[in-house]
Amino acid sequence: MNHPPIHILLIEDNPGDVLLTREALTECALAHELSVVRDGEEAMAFLHRKEPHQTARRPDLILLDLNLPRCDGKQVLGDIKSSPTLKSIPVVVLTSSAYPEDIRTAYDLHANCYLTKPTGLEPFFRMIESLRDFWFNWATMPPTDSNPPSSHERPPT
Repeated sequence: MNHPPIHILLIEDNPGDVLLTREALTECALAHELSVVRDGEEAMAFLHRKEPHQTARRPDLILLDLNLPRCDGKQVLGDIKSSPTLKSIPVVVLTSSAYPEDIRTAYDLHANCYLTKPTGLEPFFRMIESLRDFWFNWATMPPTDSNPPSSHERPPT
C-alpha cells in the first residue's frame, strides 16, 4: 500500500542536531517530510498556523527538544497536550537531558515518549531507526483532519 510521506515536526535549536536528525531520517529510508522550527514560540506559531506558518501541514509526529530559547520545551509540550486540536499528535521528547526531574515533568505533561540523545553517530542513527519502526510500523497513529487514517500491515502473530 502506498502512503503519503509522514510529516514530522522537529523542534530543535541546535543546527548540528537538526542536521543529524535529518540525515538519520533519510538513512533509515522513512518516506517523510520534515519541518524544522528553532524555538518554542515558532513551534506554537507553526502548530496553530499563525504568521508565518499559515499553510503549515499538521504533523503526524513531533520531535521536541526541551532546551529551547524563547519558550522552553516543557511549555511547548504543556501547550500541545492541553490543546483540544493538538493533543492527539504524538510528541517524542528528544533531548540531551537525562535529569530525572525533566523526565518526570515530560511524562506529567503527557509526552508520548522520552528519548535521551545518545552520543555518537551510529547510536543516534539506531535510535531514529527504532523510532521509525515503532511509530510508523507498529503503533497505530491517530487520524487527523488533514491526514487520512492509515493502516499498517503487520506480520502475522
